Amino acid sequence: MQLARVVGSVVATVKDPALESRTLLVIQPIAPSGAPAGAALVAIDGIGVGPGEDVLFVKGREAAFAFLPDTVLADASIVGKVDRVDVGHEGNGARRAPSSPREERGERARRRGARALKR
Repeated sequence: MQLARVVGSVVATVKDPALESRTLLVIQPIAPSGAPAGAALVAIDGIGVGPGEDVLFVKGREAAFAFLPDTVLADASIVGKVDRVDVGHEGNGARRAPSSPREERGERARRRGARALKR
C-alpha cells in the first residue's frame, strides 16, 4: 500500500461496462511527510473519498482485489482513508516526519553538522 492525496476526478462517459458506477479519481502519491512523491495517476475509488483527502492505494494486480467478487479492470485502487500519519514517537529518539522537502533537507543538514561536531 502507498499513501496519496486525492487531487481531482475523471469523468468518462464511455468506458468498459465493468467500470460503470465506479468513481475514478486522480491521486498524487505522497511521502509520510505529505510531500509529493511521484507522478499523479488515476485510481478507482472503493471507499468514497473526495478531493484533498489522504488515502491508501494499491497498484497492479492487487488493485482489482478490492472489488471482489466483481471483476473490475484496475491498475490502481483506493482502499483506505488516512486520518493521520505518525512516524515514531517524539521523545523516544524517533523523529516526526518533515512537513516538506525543504524541511527534510534542513533536517539532514542539521544532522550532518551535529555529527561533524562530535568528531
